[in-house]
Amino acid sequence: MNRWRWAAASKIGTAHIKLGTRKQDTLYCFLAKSDPPIACAIVSDGAGSARFGGEGAAIVCRTLSVSIREYFRQTDSMPDEPAFWSWVDNIRDRLSFAAKKRDVSRQAFASTLIVLIASEASCVVAHIGDGAVVARDKSGSWKTLSRPENGEYASTTYFVTQDPHPKMRLSLHEDSFDAFAVFTDGIECIALDAQTSDPFVGFFNPMLSPLDRSAAFGNDRTLSQKLGEYLLSAGICERTDDDKSLILISSA
Repeated sequence: MNRWRWAAASKIGTAHIKLGTRKQDTLYCFLAKSDPPIACAIVSDGAGSARFGGEGAAIVCRTLSVSIREYFRQTDSMPDEPAFWSWVDNIRDRLSFAAKKRDVSRQAFASTLIVLIASEASCVVAHIGDGAVVARDKSGSWKTLSRPENGEYASTTYFVTQDPHPKMRLSLHEDSFDAFAVFTDGIECIALDAQTSDPFVGFFNPMLSPLDRSAAFGNDRTLSQKLGEYLLSAGICERTDDDKSLILISSA
């Protein structure tokens, strides 16, 4: 039986610090079910151009986490496409409610979405916008399960708030993986090849090594703290000024 454990951190980018604006990223990682163990990772990045993008990302993650927990209280089966669309519709309703309270359009809460749900035998990924999900198989090879998707123009992407409906990509993977990484676009330049979106093995192997050896079950708080410190380090901030959110999961 898988012993899922993870390290997760979300840190503000230096660009937001200079502008005096809030962090736009939010992440959640949790066991959606303990028997059988099913891990769930969610990240969302609020659009920098959206007035309440950071709040939108928080609503996205919180709303979806509740829906997933409720779903797995009823079943052990992995969710299908209609389930994901119902969850996205619920998120959009929540964003509309928040927008109405502030007398703005729902687009003011524009944010991306990535969710990974992993069991021992398979995993499913739902993805709207940029950021990515990568996985390591039991031979030690890394592959990208879901790549960043940019919009029509440079430095743009797709959001949950897009009308008439968001551009969601859904993929089911029956392969057996023992590690995953889920991250927002602030990590892309140090984690993925810019041309192919293939994972940089030299980045992920050292990052996962302490987690592979961890005796934790669930969140390894010590490694999560160290990951946060790493994301705020000068070496990382010199390469990216955006918010940085990264979830590392291992069952090795």
